[in-house]
Amino acid sequence: MIIVTGSIQARLDTIDELRRLSLEHGVTVDVNDGLRLVFFERWADREALLAHFRVPASREFGAQAARLAAHPPELATYEASELSLR
Repeated sequence: MIIVTGSIQARLDTIDELRRLSLEHGVTVDVNDGLRLVFFERWADREALLAHFRVPASREFGAQAARLAAHPPELATYEASELSLR
């Protein structure tokens, strides 16, 4: 399983547009910083994530988010396995 976490720091004049663009991507607003959007994604494997990044709409979202951000978005990717605690 692949976990992707990230954040986008908006500017005061771009937060509304960034929030609108992010609705379909599961992005949430940081409760401590209303200009920071945070996301968490879980993918079956590396190939599924790479396929997602190849979709034109995904690339367009990334380009628009970068244009509207106060500084480059932060992104981290982790390989993980689910643990059963039974």
